[in-house]
Amino acid sequence: MEVKDLAAGQGKIDLVVEIVSVDEPRTFEKFGRAGKVANAKAKDATGEITMSLWNEQVDMIKPGMKVHIINGYVSEYKGEKQLSTGKFGRLEVVQ
Repeated sequence: MEVKDLAAGQGKIDLVVEIVSVDEPRTFEKFGRAGKVANAKAKDATGEITMSLWNEQVDMIKPGMKVHIINGYVSEYKGEKQLSTGKFGRLEVVQ
């Protein structure tokens, strides 16, 4: 699977991308629990996509790293596709 093939509403994404940049994290509270989220730009040879990093991912992921998204999904926000691991996916750093 490649970035150019991703479409909003698509699930079960299995993809390796390189992190280009990571925005400043934002904090939030949901169901009485605090969390944080940050947007990152990720790319492969076919294109770039915005990626949402959640909680421990925010501290773990840095620009230049290659990451493997397993069971991710693509949503759309303000007309832009966004890749995320969500509740059921995971993200692993590739060596």
